[in-house]
Amino acid sequence: MVRFTIGLVFATAALASLGFAHAQPTDDSLRIYAVDIWHDPPQSWGPGRGVYLGKGLVLTAAHVVGSVARSKPSVRIAGMDLPAKAIKEGNVENVDLTLLSIDEQKLPIYLQMRRMPLCEKNPWPGEPVIVAIPEETARSLVISPLALSVPRKFSTLISDVAKSRNSGSGVFDAGNKCLLGIVSRKFFVRPNRGDAESEEKDIAKYFVPASTIRIFMPSEYRF
Repeated sequence: MVRFTIGLVFATAALASLGFAHAQPTDDSLRIYAVDIWHDPPQSWGPGRGVYLGKGLVLTAAHVVGSVARSKPSVRIAGMDLPAKAIKEGNVENVDLTLLSIDEQKLPIYLQMRRMPLCEKNPWPGEPVIVAIPEETARSLVISPLALSVPRKFSTLISDVAKSRNSGSGVFDAGNKCLLGIVSRKFFVRPNRGDAESEEKDIAKYFVPASTIRIFMPSEYRF
């Protein structure tokens, strides 16, 4: 999986005052929707991430799988590795989303009955969110794009948390547990501006918002 980064070389004191809500016991309920995505042959850097929507549909970032014909992705879910085919492929420069399908009949009944709705409301600065991967969850906050002066197309941001490092992870509304978006790329600073080799410090993640996902999804697969 390619790591997409955008370097920012300015002070980030505005972020220092942002706090993180403590994880709640119900947060782990979202892990059931978090999946791993592997290539064939497997990528050496580990799996990409994705979100199980229901009805055999899996949503991830387009750059996680690249060309489905070449990567031959499989989805690891409920302890099984199921081959996936593409329903719709985007690209990282335009809409960084890919919609995959797996054989729903091979899933356990409790997953066949599950549906993950897209959030109806737009995210707002300071909103608590949950980032979920199969192993665990972490809480973060939505950041105003004005805090980072990022390009307008990257206006949906969360404060960085270590567990959100994998592209394709789901960002969920902490209250309604609906899907707010899909992690796409990161923003970082170099604490030592004069040293191009200094260690990068991740400060934020951009996620493709539910409003874009809704437009991207073919109408026959919306629910």
